[in-house]
Parts: sequence; structure tokens; C-alpha cells
Amino acid sequence: MIDKIKKKWNNLKHILNFKYKRIRSGQSQKITKEEIRYVLEVQFKQQLNYKLNLDNPKTFNEKIQWLKFYYHNPLMTKCSDKIEVRNYIKDVAGEKYLVPCLGFYNTPEEIEFDKFPNQFIVKTNWGCRQNILCRDKSTFDVARAIKKLNFWTRPEKNFYYLNFEWQYKDIKPRIICEKLLLGKDGLIAQNYKFLCFNGDYKYLMVTGIHEGAKFFNFYDRNLKLQPFINDNVLNNSKVKLEINNYDEMISIAEKLAKPFPLVRVDLYEDGNNNIYVGELTFTPGNGTSPFDPIEWDYKFGEMLKLPEKFLND
Repeated sequence: MIDKIKKKWNNLKHILNFKYKRIRSGQSQKITKEEIRYVLEVQFKQQLNYKLNLDNPKTFNEKIQWLKFYYHNPLMTKCSDKIEVRNYIKDVAGEKYLVPCLGFYNTPEEIEFDKFPNQFIVKTNWGCRQNILCRDKSTFDVARAIKKLNFWTRPEKNFYYLNFEWQYKDIKPRIICEKLLLGKDGLIAQNYKFLCFNGDYKYLMVTGIHEGAKFFNFYDRNLKLQPFINDNVLNNSKVKLEINNYDEMISIAEKLAKPFPLVRVDLYEDGNNNIYVGELTFTPGNGTSPFDPIEWDYKFGEMLKLPEKFLND
């Protein structure tokens, strides 16, 4: 049965890719809601091993799929764009929380790498894991970076057409270059991911490497390590959590989260105890990150109150 599902899904992806190319050239109608729903259902079953119920969602992952399908707030598009979100952060939280920016660019060829400091980061404005870190400009491969950026900003690489995360659909691909944030130890500054439900911060996600092994820890609001695994990555009780400006971070996260039913606010704290907002994420893990034990999928789901449907496309 699984093989038949995979074959059907692969066939549909081929059809969707073909239709997408025709959409870009104006030769075909848009992908239908029925096709999108089918892909979401198959992806969900493959990743989580239980059937998606979009009509009566109960789990956290089901409710994320519901938001992808039924909640299309234009403010989410603005805040998913790593360039446009800077105006939202400035207006709501304050300009001092913006990561220092080195420039915005429409194409990789426009980037003047020779004018950058020795360390920096280059990223697309519309993706996930589309970042290039430079720790030493003397060894930085500019040609390779340009090649990657050109690949990431191709129209078909829009995340909407990968997993139908609606908020990415109308983002124009661009490139942002920023200061590389470092901690007191000289390593990349720790990223603290504040998961907010209906405007209220509930859980903190912290990921990283400890003693050579990747960890993915969840903490409650009192910074107590939680007894579950998410996304198939082990938590690690040996990790020493140090946050110097925790209360201020909570305030920032909840201000930014106020208009949204669900958002993860990613914050950084550098070696000088400065706080910066990294990004806002509206469909964490694409709504296909398994919980172990699965009861936590239901517990998180109970905390998320779905809004009225918001469809404007």
C-alpha cells in the first residue's frame, strides 16, 4: 500500500511540476485545491504514519496543515520575507533588535563581496537552510556562493511549490547579507526559538551540537526540559541553558506574535548580550515533525486555537 501511495504521489508531483511550468508561462490554470489537499494528506501520512484530518484537526501537526490550507493572512507573507519582516520588527519591537544588515540584492551578481567585513552571512529572503556563512573572507569561494544563490532563487524553488506553505507563495526572491552574530565563545550565537500559540509564548526550542551530537531540546516557560522528542532528534539533559535577557526576549516574542494564531519567533543573543530577531516561522517543521511520545502532538494541538478561515487567493 505504501509503495502505491508513493507512486501516486510521485506521479502527482510530476504533474504538479509540469503544471507549474505551464502556470509560469501563462498556458494553464492554477493547481487546484483538491490537488493541494491530496499532496498534504500523502506527505502527512508518509512523515507521521497517521491519517491527516483537515476537517476536524486535533494534533499540533494537523492544525499546522489546516493553517496551510485555510489561513492565508497577507501579514504572514510580509513576515516570512526576511527583508520585508525587518519593517515589521522595527515597528513592533524596535529597530535595535534588527540584525545589522550589509545589503539587499535582487541577484547574486550584484553582491559586492569585496566591501564586506571578514565575517558575514548571506541568505535568501524566502527559504529555509539557504544560508552561506563566511568566517574568513580570504578563503571564501565567491563563485560557489553565487552558484548556490542562483539555484536557491529559481522560481520553482519557492517553498510554496514544495510543501504548499502558503505564506511563501508571493514572495519575490531576493538576497540579504548580514553581520555574522557570534557568542562569547566566538562560535555562532545561539538561536532561541520561542513558540507562541495565539500570541502567548508557551515553549522554547533550542537546537545545537553538544559533545559532537545534535540535540533538539524543548523547555517550558520556566525553562524546565520537557520529556519528549520532536523531529526524531534526541533531547539532551546535559546542555547548560544560559539566557541573560530571558524576560526581554519573552516580551519581544509576544509582541511580534500577537496577530498570529501560531508563530515561532527566532531570537539570538550575541557575546555582548544584544538581542536580535532572526526570523518568524509560521509552519514549524512544515507540520510533519513527529513527537515521541505522540501524546505531545495532541497536547500541543490542544493549546492551539484555530482562527476563522482566511482565504484571499
